[in-house]
Amino acid sequence: MGYLPSRKDMAAQYDSQARTPAPRSGQYHTANQGLKQSPQGEQMITVPVQSVQDQAAFALIEQVVMQGDLSKLNPEQRVLYYKKVCDSAGLNPFTRPFDYITLNGKLTLYAKKDATDQLRKVNGISIDKLEDRVVDDLYIVKAYARTKDGRTDAATGAVTIGHLKGEAKANAIMKAETKAKRRVTLSISGMGLVDESETESIPGARAVDVDMSTGEIKQGYAPAIAPIQEIKQIEQPKEVKLLSEQQVDELLDILDNCERQYTNSVYEYLKNAYQCNTLRNAPEDVYDRIKKAATLKAREYQDRMVNLAMKEVVTV
Repeated sequence: MGYLPSRKDMAAQYDSQARTPAPRSGQYHTANQGLKQSPQGEQMITVPVQSVQDQAAFALIEQVVMQGDLSKLNPEQRVLYYKKVCDSAGLNPFTRPFDYITLNGKLTLYAKKDATDQLRKVNGISIDKLEDRVVDDLYIVKAYARTKDGRTDAATGAVTIGHLKGEAKANAIMKAETKAKRRVTLSISGMGLVDESETESIPGARAVDVDMSTGEIKQGYAPAIAPIQEIKQIEQPKEVKLLSEQQVDELLDILDNCERQYTNSVYEYLKNAYQCNTLRNAPEDVYDRIKKAATLKAREYQDRMVNLAMKEVVTV
């Protein structure tokens, strides 16, 4: 009967095989670190050490990104994350399709013009039509987009035109169209990023200068929008001037000659609009409006009472 190796000998033999140097890397792998036995007993490398390190790095990046603050990443991780975002969208990172911006105190990416231009080309996105309308002082454009595989989406862009005229108004109209096209492009491409044309209207938003080759955040950065003056100096509430005693007495005399239902409606209006229950707590700017309307109602009510009295006299 032949010699049968003991379990101790088999374990020693397996351990010497499992600790053979990995090709090229020069590192040792145990069976739990990426070496498995094939059915024929040959060793197969299934997970290189570098892949494990990359997975750990990506896991950290994913955790930080979920919190929405890229400033928590180190410079190398920011470069890696930026490249991965570009790769996932099919964009060329060397054209800097994205830039960094602080929103609500968190560092994040926003899409530049080059990003939406490339996305339309990569995904075969076409803008089918534009619809525009004016609501109050807003000019609103709705853009409809379609991909080459038939998916559709729509998004709007709006700007304030107010009393703009001439070239200023024309530029505002074109800006609304640009906003709508870029927003629908990002939406249909599944990119949940802010567009460059939107950053100007976000209070407190600031563009951050980041070295794209190293991921280092530079000390100086330029604001994406002009500083908000309200932040520098908080406006004090203006003192509201109330009705004078003479004005109150005059209005009370007029309301006394009105129908009770109308007088009650005046007090209800003051309560809802100015949170006051009496004329003495009402602001001065209601004087002319109440006086004009109440005088007309008082005249109508008095005329109606006179006509009713005349009919009673005639009947008698």
